[in-house]
Amino acid sequence: MSTSGSKFLTIAVSLTLLAGCEQGLGANPAAGGVDNKPSNASPENELFIYTVNPPFYAKEENFDKQIGQFLKKKFPDITIKHVHWDNPGRQYKDLIAAGTVPDLVFDNTRMNVQRWIIDNDLQYDIRDLIKKYNFDTTKLNPALMAQMSNLRKDGSIYGLPFNNNDFVLFYNKDIFDKFGVDYPKNGMTYDEIYEMAKKLTRVEGEITYKGFSQNPGHYMNYNQLSQSPLSLTEDKASLSSPEWKKIVDNLRRFYDIPANQFDTVETFATKGNIAMAVATVDHLVTYHEQNKSLNFDIVSVPSFSEAPDTRYQPNVYSMYITKQSKKKDLAFQVMAALLSEEHQIELAKEGVIVPMESKAVQEAFGKNLPQMRGKNTSAIFHGKTAMPPAARADGLLWYDVPMQNVFAPLIFKESKDSVTALRMIEEQSTKAIETNKAAKADLDKAAAKK
Repeated sequence: MSTSGSKFLTIAVSLTLLAGCEQGLGANPAAGGVDNKPSNASPENELFIYTVNPPFYAKEENFDKQIGQFLKKKFPDITIKHVHWDNPGRQYKDLIAAGTVPDLVFDNTRMNVQRWIIDNDLQYDIRDLIKKYNFDTTKLNPALMAQMSNLRKDGSIYGLPFNNNDFVLFYNKDIFDKFGVDYPKNGMTYDEIYEMAKKLTRVEGEITYKGFSQNPGHYMNYNQLSQSPLSLTEDKASLSSPEWKKIVDNLRRFYDIPANQFDTVETFATKGNIAMAVATVDHLVTYHEQNKSLNFDIVSVPSFSEAPDTRYQPNVYSMYITKQSKKKDLAFQVMAALLSEEHQIELAKEGVIVPMESKAVQEAFGKNLPQMRGKNTSAIFHGKTAMPPAARADGLLWYDVPMQNVFAPLIFKESKDSVTALRMIEEQSTKAIETNKAAKADLDKAAAKK
């Protein structure tokens, strides 16, 4: 979520009929005026788009590049007012208080939809619009669509996926060459990568070569066994299953390799001593920019033998029409246009992992980014995305269980066994849920008295 301190731009973009593909990265942003106060006016030909995630859209030229320029060609008779989350002053509560609820919201589905969109009563079920406009959801990644429909037990669909910040395994070819180990391949299991990591973890003089590194929080939150840290039926955390123990044991064995204590994956390019690291796909650009001489490539993330060729659960940013919008049909048509294959291909060229995975989209991925040339981008689409957990019972509180704390500090610093570490986080989270539930009940009572 962006908290950029830069001044907030509200751009009114004039739109013209679609005549070709999206402009290049260096294209000039659309002309517009700076408006530091949201306008209460809502002209019939204006659509108000609010972006919270991706944070990339904090820069107006990035929004214009990936969305604005396409829409101004596709819809000639409307204007787009774009506002990005900018702390303070441009959060959900600020827009709601000002009476300027957007028509269309872009945000992180897993982390923010429940606590910001649903809890603020902004959600709107778009199933009727999907039918009305004959929109084919089967052309989109099924796990991403499941994330959309798993927000409610009744299958309500409040949004459509926009892009998925997925993970791959990065590897440093020079370290593999130095120790005579074959490069990893797409479709390998954690067991195979573990054997590689043992061979690649060595101490030579002042240099400690680490065979493998990964962010434990990401690994747990987007786990490939589709486990939920929250009970699906009760207001409590749920981390006592055999599957959760398997997930923790799997990663901790890498940490237990002598000299392979995890470093942040952000040092993969800067220190150059990590042989393999799981990180989000956007690091293809980041690592290259940090160290242009780094000799690296990517393969698909390792998978469990019980779930072969399975990527991580969706880490998806999606589009949501608000209940308060008076332009729901227009907002849906805009979403559908952004999910058309023509635009999905153009976004893929810019390194965006889009929900459509057609052959044309896969072949286009990263074409406009020199940092990705020569890289094994097929790794990004290898296998299938793990399905998200099923929908929880209606009325349950959402809580962001701090899964990263299972490893740091409980395992990394305090050497807790896996079962104990999971139990401690489960108990702490359940207590926090009970506290939050009591606080919510008090607020509801106070509101009822007014």
